Amino acid sequence: MPRSTGEAARRAGPTRVLVVDDEPQMARALVINLKARQYAVDVAADGAQALRLAAERHPDVVLLDLGLPDMDGVEVLRGLRGWTRVPVIVLSARHSSDEKVSALDAGADDYVTKPFGMDELMARVRAAVRRAEPLGAEDAPEEGVVEAGDFTVDLRAKKVSRDGRDVRLTPTEWHLLEILIGSPGRLVSQKQLLQEVWGPTYTRETNYLRVYMAQLRRKLEPDPSHPRHFITEPGMGYRFEY
Repeated sequence: MPRSTGEAARRAGPTRVLVVDDEPQMARALVINLKARQYAVDVAADGAQALRLAAERHPDVVLLDLGLPDMDGVEVLRGLRGWTRVPVIVLSARHSSDEKVSALDAGADDYVTKPFGMDELMARVRAAVRRAEPLGAEDAPEEGVVEAGDFTVDLRAKKVSRDGRDVRLTPTEWHLLEILIGSPGRLVSQKQLLQEVWGPTYTRETNYLRVYMAQLRRKLEPDPSHPRHFITEPGMGYRFEY
């Protein structure tokens, strides 16, 4: 989705973080640590306020607790994903793999279980911001536009279209796509993808790849259950084929 002129101008200032947590002590700790690192911070104590502030303030990153008083955090995620690709980092005491997959499947970019170290969380915030940054002209691959079957990827504009219609990808989905189409026909290992997209501490989180590759296939493959373009090499990694 194109950003407004005002939004583009705001991006020249500090990175803005929306903290969504109904625990006052946790919210206060996050605000103190974020402001100490020169982030601008807004705080929401429930899902409705989070959606309103996201629309009004256009944050660069959202830190989202799942246990909110008025709605589940996954509902907030789905509400956000209806109109924005802003990176969302889930903060939750829910540790089960199913809970993580559910949040990732709804569009989360990362999942941090409570309790967590503040330095680690800040590193994840920085990584999320980097993933969401558009390519500069000097960084854009020479190819520019990649056409594969029914979909087209414009690497410079950071846009994807399918059958003439724009396809909305989250920053994480885009980063995965960018890496894969940058090495057509070649196997990209699970470890490499996890390290490049999420960072060196994620090299065992293969469930992240499974969820996000499924989402890319649903959005771009003509038959996601029999992919033509995003090929799994079991136990090894993935390949992109034209």
